[in-house]
Amino acid sequence: MELSILNLLLVLFVAWIGGQIAARLGYPSVLGELIAGIIFGPPLLGILYGSDAINVLAELGVLMMMLYIGMEIDPRELGKASKGGVLAALGGFIVPFALGMWIVVASNGTTIAGVFVGMAMGVTSLATKSRILVDLKILDTRIAHVMLAGALVADTLSLIIFAGILSFATAGELDLLMISTISVKVLLFFFVSWLLGLKVFPFLYKWLKQRNITGRTFNATLILLIALAFAELAHLAELHSILGAFIAGLVLREAITVKKLSHELTDLVKDVSLGFLAPIFFVTAGFQVSLDVLHSDTILLVGTIVLATLGKVVGTTLFYLPSGYGWREGLTIGAGMNGRGAVEIVIAGIGLNAGIISQEIFSILVFMAIITTATVPVFLKMGVEWLDRRNELIRSTIGKEDIVIVGAGSLARLFAKALVSKRPITMIDSNETNCKKAAEMGLKANYGDALDDIILRDAGIDSTGTLISMTPNAEVNVLIAKRSYEEFLVPQIFSAIIDEREKGLIKQLEAVGGKQLFDRKVNILEWENMINNDQIILEQIKIETGSKTELEKKIPSNALPMIIVRENKKYVYDGFESVNKGDLIFTLFRKSDSNTK
Repeated sequence: MELSILNLLLVLFVAWIGGQIAARLGYPSVLGELIAGIIFGPPLLGILYGSDAINVLAELGVLMMMLYIGMEIDPRELGKASKGGVLAALGGFIVPFALGMWIVVASNGTTIAGVFVGMAMGVTSLATKSRILVDLKILDTRIAHVMLAGALVADTLSLIIFAGILSFATAGELDLLMISTISVKVLLFFFVSWLLGLKVFPFLYKWLKQRNITGRTFNATLILLIALAFAELAHLAELHSILGAFIAGLVLREAITVKKLSHELTDLVKDVSLGFLAPIFFVTAGFQVSLDVLHSDTILLVGTIVLATLGKVVGTTLFYLPSGYGWREGLTIGAGMNGRGAVEIVIAGIGLNAGIISQEIFSILVFMAIITTATVPVFLKMGVEWLDRRNELIRSTIGKEDIVIVGAGSLARLFAKALVSKRPITMIDSNETNCKKAAEMGLKANYGDALDDIILRDAGIDSTGTLISMTPNAEVNVLIAKRSYEEFLVPQIFSAIIDEREKGLIKQLEAVGGKQLFDRKVNILEWENMINNDQIILEQIKIETGSKTELEKKIPSNALPMIIVRENKKYVYDGFESVNKGDLIFTLFRKSDSNTK
């Protein structure tokens, strides 16, 4: 098994170029990688080619990527999304399965071939979809957790049912004993995974740490070994190895209790997988396309792709309605689950070798996998933006209760003191004196530059649900907001805008879902000078009717509304729309303008 370095170099190069072009057009890089494989691979130009060595790297890339995805996902969120995931999985499997069986039988195909095609149409690509979720930066959303949970359920059920189809096709009868054996193996796999993740690995990590043998390199090697071991366990349980790697990531996330180390290892796996190995898989996936089927079986090809897409999207949407999260979210999830990939191609290959399907059907299934996968980034991106515009894109809050305030000047300290509740608050400032004054007020303040990853991580950015950036520099505030959203997936972001002329910064802030702190332009230094000279007063304004007129009268434009108190909970003020009847609003007034109500 010889590896052509030149071929590998070109595969990585076209993956990089294709990914960059797709990203610049506003789409996930995986779409560009797939298209690059079709254009430069055997389907068109034939410059690139597959080989056993390339296939091994591609398979390893998928395993590494699934390990990374597992390490990024909070198992508690998957559990929370399990109901929606099951509903989405059932709808996304049953409807396309029925349609797939119908179109093959209607085209004079055999019943067993129809059942097989229906099976292939019902699966979803956990690997491909996971990469797209990363590219779109929505791994921390409810729809992402539902899709991942749904993919786990759908692929597991698909492989169990596939075993039954295979036994019927090869033995001429349904082997219930074989299906039962595989089902027991699957249950045993998940039980062993749970046991290792919650009982063995935490104890093992603690034992290694006590003996000082948990360095970065050692840990990196250990998690790779664990990932491969879980992949093999999944294989032994008649599951696809990518499911094992994903589960390994989930249990490792819980086992590595030191957050800094966990993040370092997660970033390491991310760089190796998404930066090197995974693109090989997506480029070589494009190699599987046979363009001959476009001429010989056009109607069946188009019909299969259309019915597979409609079946997956409509079925998921309808079955998801009982979750109570609305048809729009169900439609977006259906679009996201439409992609097929590794599992579908593996099933198609086994079916071809077993003589269940013909070469033409095999080519159609591979083409369907590529086309449906290529539609996912486009339709999912549209769906996510649609939900976001309607404020229906729900981001995770479990494990993200902390508040980080960037800036510890006079105004920030007063703001933090008013916001103090059960949620932990950490301040960051590059001025050591400000940090000391914050500590004297009983506030936690870290000294350092908030643009430094280490400083942000030490402040708990990974578990932060709300970031408030209120330095005297609006550009720094927005830059920190963008990084918090793009790199750390902080769900709620507020930044202080200083001047009316900073419209460009406001657009950048809105582009990452951030909001303008105080809902108005604020000269931070001016307010800090007034605070230092004892020229302000903090008042609690009671809102009687909740009307805009009342709000404008009680809190004029030269005042500074900061915190909303509602039912003993505190929220950051972010405009008139966020105020309800009966709210208390902590507001700063100049003493000369004090207007206590």
